Amino acid sequence: MSGTGIDSPGVDPPDHDDGSAPVVPAPWLPRGLADAVAVAGERLARLGVRAGERVVLDTPTRARWAVLPHLLAADRLGAASLLADTGWTVRERAAVLADAAPHHVVGTDGRAATAEGGPRTPGLFLLPTTSGSTGVPSVLGRDRRSWRIGFDLLGGLPGPVLVPGPPSSTLYLFGALHALHHGLGLVTRGRLDPTDLPDGGSVHLVPAQLSALLDERERRPGGPVPRVVVCGGAHVAPGVRERCARLLPTTTLLEYYGSAEHSLIATRRDDGPLRPVEGVRLAVHDGVLWVDSPQSVRGRFTRGVLEPAAPGPTTVGDRAELTADGGLTVLGRAATTISSGGTLVAAEEVEQVLRGVPGVDDVVVAGTPHASLGMVVTAVVEARDDVPDRRALRAAARTALSPAKRPRRWLVTRALPRLGSGKPARAAVDAALHDGSLDAVPLGDPE
Repeated sequence: MSGTGIDSPGVDPPDHDDGSAPVVPAPWLPRGLADAVAVAGERLARLGVRAGERVVLDTPTRARWAVLPHLLAADRLGAASLLADTGWTVRERAAVLADAAPHHVVGTDGRAATAEGGPRTPGLFLLPTTSGSTGVPSVLGRDRRSWRIGFDLLGGLPGPVLVPGPPSSTLYLFGALHALHHGLGLVTRGRLDPTDLPDGGSVHLVPAQLSALLDERERRPGGPVPRVVVCGGAHVAPGVRERCARLLPTTTLLEYYGSAEHSLIATRRDDGPLRPVEGVRLAVHDGVLWVDSPQSVRGRFTRGVLEPAAPGPTTVGDRAELTADGGLTVLGRAATTISSGGTLVAAEEVEQVLRGVPGVDDVVVAGTPHASLGMVVTAVVEARDDVPDRRALRAAARTALSPAKRPRRWLVTRALPRLGSGKPARAAVDAALHDGSLDAVPLGDPE
């Protein structure tokens, strides 16, 4: 990806970032956005938002990115923002607000409310939530410096930059603020439309969006071609990387692995291995990845109290392997491990294999009860068009997986339940499998 580095215009960052400057200084903002931030700042000031307070920002689904000026304005006032996800259930929203204990709840549509909020927490700019893919989201506390480190490590990209997803997902919000940090033209959308792709620019996607983009390119060749596709949120299967190289030969695929807790951990360009970014130290103990990073969050909120993160390495429970030369292979979250017939099966490992099969738009692997095995490995395949070839799926599993890890039950659905970020809602799939409410049909007989 030669020639894609772009320096931030207007203001030189200080040699020592003490975290006091706004996450994106005002001179770096395009004029229209800067004006919107000024208006939002006046509104928040009238509402009494002060430094150290916590603000929940609500926005209608049809205009999700209207929240961006409010986030930047709250940051300038020294307040920390939590961007509410319109896809949360009533239970999830109540749990998030109970832990965040906000001082203000502000809607971009004019609504606003104040609350006690408890002790203020100075020094934070964002209250990211974990994705909730395996349960109720948790509320974290992040300072400005931690993300500015990540902006510089990811580096400049060719602009303009398309961010086609909700800002409540840190994956998309990071992409938008990264573009502003580097002075790139920013285009935000609530979802991916291939006609919005910036020809010669960059786009931030999750793997399901990348697969959909490649499907569209096969059906309708031609159209705008981005120079860089930045893909995060889950592993990109080798088959998908091969399709990307074939269908978008002039595009660089920049894959990264990270978490809400640690931000940017490792990157991969095209077919190279994942490698930790500068300043991140990794270790694997008993198969679980531990991360020591200056990008880590400051802590986790419980009932309005910030519980500081422990110093040194921490883990989110991802299983992984490190090679002798520093390459990283992520096998999936320990919480998604399936115990089947005495073998522990990492759901993500199986999903990585199956996502490369033609006709598979996405897949979630889960465990369902079995009389003798305890749990049986079950693959729920999303296929928006034609039903994938069962023989091709089983051949891929035989080639890449040991017998105990191969799915014994196969289901197909037109659409997996999804989170606002675009990731599959793993907990919802698991619950629907157990109560029989999943909108899916068998793909062949159980093995």
